Amino acid sequence: MAKVMIVDDSPTEVHVLTTMLTKNGHEVVTATSGEDGVEMAKIEQPDLILMDVVMPGMNGFQATRQISKNDETSSIPVIMVTTKDQETDKVWAMRQGAKDYIVKPVQEKALIEHVNMVLSA
Repeated sequence: MAKVMIVDDSPTEVHVLTTMLTKNGHEVVTATSGEDGVEMAKIEQPDLILMDVVMPGMNGFQATRQISKNDETSSIPVIMVTTKDQETDKVWAMRQGAKDYIVKPVQEKALIEHVNMVLSA
């Protein structure tokens, strides 16, 4: 069982992802903005972060860059979970430090496969 942090400004999306993860035995913590996600990553030290891209204020790319460059949080893998499905978005996400990229809407089987793959890497 892993501690997974969801960073997403949509209460519906947070609920859906939380349900999928807890059903599969993971502990979930949440943040509703990029800024909160960066701060909570330092405090919670989750095993994995699921990061939305489109959020008010600091977007997911910016938050991922801060998390991957900070000594306190650089070892925490980030999976981008977003509606942005262009190849350039995926490339940019990886350049910011993301380990994986999932396009919404997320299917439970695919989510758990990606989570397990990144956690076991």
